[in-house]
Amino acid sequence: MRRHFLKTTLGALTLCLGMNTMASAAADQPGKGVKVVPVKSSIAEETFQTLIVMQALKDLGYDVQPIKEIEYAAGHVAIANGDATFMATHWNPLHAEFYAKAGGDAKLYREGIYSAGALQGYLIDKATAEKYKITNVAQLKDPAIAKLFDTDGDGKADLAGCNPGWGCELAIEHHLDAYGLRDTVTHRQGSYAAIIADTIARYKQTQPILYYTWTPYWVSGVLVPGKDVVWLQVPFSAIKDKPDADTALPDGVNYGFEANNQQIVANKAWADANPAAARLFAVIKLPNADINAQNMRMRQGENKQADIERHVAGWIRAYRKTYDGWLAEARAAAK
Repeated sequence: MRRHFLKTTLGALTLCLGMNTMASAAADQPGKGVKVVPVKSSIAEETFQTLIVMQALKDLGYDVQPIKEIEYAAGHVAIANGDATFMATHWNPLHAEFYAKAGGDAKLYREGIYSAGALQGYLIDKATAEKYKITNVAQLKDPAIAKLFDTDGDGKADLAGCNPGWGCELAIEHHLDAYGLRDTVTHRQGSYAAIIADTIARYKQTQPILYYTWTPYWVSGVLVPGKDVVWLQVPFSAIKDKPDADTALPDGVNYGFEANNQQIVANKAWADANPAAARLFAVIKLPNADINAQNMRMRQGENKQADIERHVAGWIRAYRKTYDGWLAEARAAAK
């Protein structure tokens, strides 16, 4: 009788412990079995910030698929439609039009700031700026000034600009009209990587350059503002469909673009069904300085997938306590 009682008790205890272990594992892996499809643009340097989010989702148990490349406008639509799960590089307000056209808050989830204070604008080489006293894009209305930046012999300035389909394309095209530059400036488009490589080559040949770029990005580590190049200001704020927008920075300088925050944008229905991931998207943070540093390592040759994965692993080690805190918040949200 006593032996039977002990066997029954031990069996119940084993079952109880097993159930507790299963419950603990489920709490630790709230995303187990849930598929995630991450997307990003064709910018290779966006891989780093995307992989960080992907690793955190994997640590929460999610079944994270390889990154799919798609440009921003189509990417927002794909996420809204459920064909993709998230994008880690939604620029707000630069991508506001893409967000709204894809369905806005009814279709998309966007909480928290992943990386704050991104800047963008137009720059020229410092030597030409000082020689001709060029400080403002409005000076490019002067054909003599514009001709300094002519690369194809048509007499117009050639602006190294944005890929078709990027948010900056819309902004630049609007600026050309708003500042009366259509007759003297050509917006050169195509692959930004190829265009900026040509721009850097021209600079090394001591030729004048005019280009658009953004930070955080490696370009400003090669063409250093204040040392090699200078930012051009704009005559007034001009944002498409936002007549009251003010693009001036706190110190009064105006580069023509609002300061942006990079956010994670995700499918709303998926985020509602996955509170752990939604909370992660809202709390995870990546300093601009870290993006710049990693992007420069890519520029210097560490640009293979294995290199970037190593950078991500190193970043997580450096922020281990903070990173684990984000995971804890995410797991708590799933309970």
